[in-house]
Amino acid sequence: MSQGFGAPGAGQPPRELRPDSNSTAAPPPEERMVEELAYRRLSGILRVVFVLLTLGGIGLVLNQQFNLHLFGYTLVENRYLFLLAAATLPLVFLAYPWHPQAVRRGGIALGIDILLCLVCAGALLWFALKAELILGEGWEFSAPAMAKILGAVLWLLILEALRRTGGTAIFIIVTIVSLYPVLADRLPSPLNGIGQSLEDTLAYHIVSAESAFGIPMRAFGEIVIGFIVFGVALNHTGGGKFFNDVAFALVGRWRGGAAQVGVISSALQGSISGSVISNVISSGVVTIPAMKRTGFRADYAGGVEAVASTGAVLMPPVMGSTAFVMASFLGISYGEIALAAAVPALLFYFGLAMQIDAYSAKLGLRGLKAEELPSLWQTLKDGWLYIAVFAVLVWLMISEQQEAMAPFIATGMLLVINQILPKHRLTWQSLLELGMATGRALAELVAILAGVGFIIGAFSVTGLAGTLANDLVYLAGDKPIVLLLMGAITSFIFGMGMTVTACYIFLAIVLAPPLVKAGLDPLAVHLFIMYWGMISFITPPVALATFAAAPLARTSPFKIGFQAIRLGAVIYIVPFFFALNPALILKGEPAEVISVIVTAFVGVGLIAASIQGWLIGAGRLSGTPLHLLARIMLAVGGIALAAPGGNLIPVSNTTLAVIGGGLALGAFLLLKLTNRDTLTV
Repeated sequence: MSQGFGAPGAGQPPRELRPDSNSTAAPPPEERMVEELAYRRLSGILRVVFVLLTLGGIGLVLNQQFNLHLFGYTLVENRYLFLLAAATLPLVFLAYPWHPQAVRRGGIALGIDILLCLVCAGALLWFALKAELILGEGWEFSAPAMAKILGAVLWLLILEALRRTGGTAIFIIVTIVSLYPVLADRLPSPLNGIGQSLEDTLAYHIVSAESAFGIPMRAFGEIVIGFIVFGVALNHTGGGKFFNDVAFALVGRWRGGAAQVGVISSALQGSISGSVISNVISSGVVTIPAMKRTGFRADYAGGVEAVASTGAVLMPPVMGSTAFVMASFLGISYGEIALAAAVPALLFYFGLAMQIDAYSAKLGLRGLKAEELPSLWQTLKDGWLYIAVFAVLVWLMISEQQEAMAPFIATGMLLVINQILPKHRLTWQSLLELGMATGRALAELVAILAGVGFIIGAFSVTGLAGTLANDLVYLAGDKPIVLLLMGAITSFIFGMGMTVTACYIFLAIVLAPPLVKAGLDPLAVHLFIMYWGMISFITPPVALATFAAAPLARTSPFKIGFQAIRLGAVIYIVPFFFALNPALILKGEPAEVISVIVTAFVGVGLIAASIQGWLIGAGRLSGTPLHLLARIMLAVGGIALAAPGGNLIPVSNTTLAVIGGGLALGAFLLLKLTNRDTLTV
């Protein structure tokens, strides 16, 4: 994918701001992504087979979603999911070797992976052929011997695919929990459940509509896959470059402009792709070197990109694919979810932008010169294709409520127009690369979703899913804030190593019911677990987004992680605010909603100033005991202003605003006296 800027007429930056400006620069994006993601570069017949399987999987989805009746009829759901898995899951063994260091090796390792690919496809096709018998004869409770044998084989293959794509941590968690039914009747309460034999458990995981081919795979086959395809197609047709150009043109001149570019560019790209890691890589290849060369420390630059890319999945209008899964869980329209998510997402990015500005002011960092930046008008003129496609996508989703078909229609429109225009026209080779990238993305996600399904299936077959909500409410002692803290910790743990969508699906089944039962708003609860499920992306020791940013920033991922905690501070507290009072998600009386939103933005700005040690109009917040006192006052005042009173918070919004405003005013006056001889712009 091309990065950087367009033609010279668009206003390219000087050479020192480009990622390839010297001999010590990072390797080309494609080569670096191969090393980081550790996928195998296929060639010859394997490359063709890989693309054909990918197209076959997409064709199955199109047939199901558009009722094309390519097989003479619409497939029953379990047959459709088995066939879709047969077209995508075997790709894991072709694309991802057993160990990252084996990425460039062939020989025996490749031969074994081809065998695993064939066995996986064959077993899934067998279950697809038996789909009607599975439903008619109730195989999930009494499977024949062959189903048990092939079920055990598929269980092993899915776990291995999960290990290759998701990592060792999630592999261990899923393996242990998937075997929980074997010991459930021997465990003490509250973990006690209905026990199952090993062979029945493994068969249940494959043939049941509650496990590997249950809710996660249904979400993949009905909604998620379309947005994966759209995101990959957008990047391969130059969308990433367009978003970067727009961001540079809008905020490149600001103080610390290179970092503000990273915020906007990542928000635009990540909202569509729904993938934190790919967003870090595709956007960070331009923004992180630019930040470093304009004065930002390496760990700070990496932290900005990691945090901005993580928050992008929360950003309307698209919010990746998770919002559509949420809509199906809650039985409401996608538009209602996007509207509710708007204010928390804007608070998150406002807090990040204010921290960057404060950091830049403290260090005296300036923006880029006008002649170094692309022209906004020229960029929008050259990128009308992406604007039109994006508008069609949003219109189909919100106005026509065609969430499942919208990304496929937008992708088709994008590719057709792209091939008509000469600028980003794809060659046969680049079309093949597009197919390969799409297949890898689908294979990675289907492996993780099937693995998450094992956890759901284990809780379902033992009856634990039905009792867990009551147990958690009982343990929390009927105190919503305690239950929220328990939920935050649970979400953080299960967010380790999972995709956003996979983590959300699991938590929506296990964690959302007890929170709703405690009296919290259902939409606020689902947004809460989505937010906290993502926090592990920027929080050490896991912090996958920081590990993705580390090679680009050329520093330790843990240093980036600790910066990311500071920069992403808002994401840790805002979910509690809207869960305890849904005014922040636009639920309540208009006057209350407006006042809560206004005070929240002011509060977040004060928190950002306290964290970075600089307040606009007052100057530096470090160096003396009085500065420390002012900093504490700003932090406490900011939290008081940002927290919405009323509802489950036993203090009114007015009282909190008065307390917060008083502390902030006192801190400001103290700083004006302390910094009276200092420049405080």
